[in-house]
Amino acid sequence: MPITPRNILRHELIGLRCGVLESRNRKQEGISGTVVDETKNIITIEKNGKANKIAKHDAEFVFTLPGGKNVKVSGSLLVARPENRIKTKLRKW
Repeated sequence: MPITPRNILRHELIGLRCGVLESRNRKQEGISGTVVDETKNIITIEKNGKANKIAKHDAEFVFTLPGGKNVKVSGSLLVARPENRIKTKLRKW
């Protein structure tokens, strides 16, 4: 199943282009690059060989899908182990 704005929360994020729109840590705002690792509470974004660890709960992200479409996602929706997040049921909004 291809990744779309509707199902991004149930897909693998590693390999996607990602940027931090807002964060409680103002120094992290504007960081962008490729997602290289993901844990329950952290997304690691690499840019120019430097890894930046961003707390999911404290940030708002924009992901670029393979078709070039940008999707804005609240980090609080991503807080879960990647392997468990794909199993969760989400309410329609």
